[in-house]
Amino acid sequence: MAKTMQRLGDGVVVEMTADEVRKDVEEGTKDAAERAEVPPLTEDEVKHIVGIYTRPDRIVSVEPGKEVVLSSDEGTVKINAGVSGGAGLGIDCGRMVASELYERALGADIIEYGHIDYSYKPLRPILADERILVERTMLVTAAPFWYGAMPNLGLYTQPDGPFPNPTELLNKGMIKEARESAEGMIEHAVRDMVYIGSGIYEAGADCINFDTTGAFGDIDFKAALTATEELKKKHPGLMINIGMAGEFVLGIHGALTYDGVRLAGLWPHQQVKLAEKAGADTFGPVANIVTSRSCPWNISRVITYVKACTKASQIPVHSNMGMGVGGIPLSDTPPVDAVTRASKAAVEICQLDGV
Repeated sequence: MAKTMQRLGDGVVVEMTADEVRKDVEEGTKDAAERAEVPPLTEDEVKHIVGIYTRPDRIVSVEPGKEVVLSSDEGTVKINAGVSGGAGLGIDCGRMVASELYERALGADIIEYGHIDYSYKPLRPILADERILVERTMLVTAAPFWYGAMPNLGLYTQPDGPFPNPTELLNKGMIKEARESAEGMIEHAVRDMVYIGSGIYEAGADCINFDTTGAFGDIDFKAALTATEELKKKHPGLMINIGMAGEFVLGIHGALTYDGVRLAGLWPHQQVKLAEKAGADTFGPVANIVTSRSCPWNISRVITYVKACTKASQIPVHSNMGMGVGGIPLSDTPPVDAVTRASKAAVEICQLDGV
């Protein structure tokens, strides 16, 4: 039987037959459905994914007229030095010029602005400088302007912050102390996120993006939800996007709740309902890549999670699909064949509002 080029979750090229691709798609949806207790993909949806991944084309796309909005996180920073260990294009320009390149050369639907640290805590002492840059950049661009950073509650632990690390305390069996430390971290993080979000909005930004929410488990998610609620009360016209860090909320604290719902253990279709209640305008569900499995297996898991999320959601869903998430290989520059296949499959099956 003829084989087609496929990729593993780390980007390595492999060859697979159509039967092997189908087997991986079936196994992937079964894995996700059992974990999140959601329906698996239908037979027609399995066939649709197999058809997309066995096409010989280098690049695939949706039909004209069925395109969705492309949003991004920290996009302009990646034009120059970038993050993630220096993963960027290395173009010697500032964020204002990078924003113009994104808009005018690359045709971006939005401009997503962020500082190189890309976390809210380091932004507090430089907010005045960021406000100036935000205002200047908006004067030379026309696309909707998002300002993003991560809640990143890890920065509030010692030695970078004032609180003992809850995970280290848990390893010592100090559960009460770990929870008290986590609750203090949340209070400080919410204060910073509301302060930064208000300042950037008052400088003219259209949206605040809480990116990689949940990276520190339920502590992180609680901070983002609370900050969203407070910002929307303060600035009803501010758009807020919550983008997650993983498909499952880890229970670092374990007993935290929001609106009476325990945060630990939530899956995308449950996460989005709390994001709605907090006041988020858009939501970015995530499914992390498994590098040792094929992209067809990975995208099948993604679509199973995200399809349930879009069905449950009353707000637009922009699935996180980039380096290491959303069925796209974990590599600094994801291969275009994998990116377009994953995007097409997710958009067509999940009825996404954006990617």
